[in-house]
Amino acid sequence: MSNNVRKVKASDLELKDRLVAINRVTKVTKGGRNFTFAAIVVVGNEDGIVGHGLGKAGEVTSAIEKAVDDAKKNLVKVPIYNNTIPHEQIGKYSGAKVWLKPASDGTGVKAGGAMRAVLESVGVKDVLAKSKGSSNPHNLVKATMNALLEMRDAYTVAEHRGVSLEKVFNG
Repeated sequence: MSNNVRKVKASDLELKDRLVAINRVTKVTKGGRNFTFAAIVVVGNEDGIVGHGLGKAGEVTSAIEKAVDDAKKNLVKVPIYNNTIPHEQIGKYSGAKVWLKPASDGTGVKAGGAMRAVLESVGVKDVLAKSKGSSNPHNLVKATMNALLEMRDAYTVAEHRGVSLEKVFNG
């Protein structure tokens, strides 16, 4: 994770949650089979704040509730510029690799499954995205979050370099 992670508190935010995946896990015991459920959820306010969480429980609804609570504990701020991302970025997590590229107005979210949930929750409306490697939803969500956390807007770059905003654009 990068050094510019911006943690956010869940209070005072209108967060929407999106269920990414539910996994049924079976444990075989002497008395029969025990089923439990694991849910991965992405929450966001569709205005630059997003988080993901994992919940495990004996029932689907309980697993989802736990995942939402976990996601609210992991909220971060992501820069968005004109309904898209500021620059091209690659994110990796385990076997999953994602590639995000800014898109012009009206393009839409060109991304699949788990990546789409994260990008829509953060409020990106125009982006081109490609997933390479693992299609495991857990790893895809974490790789997408990794790519978004590496994003830097012009103000952050100017502050980091210790120069004015005009100098960032004009060289």
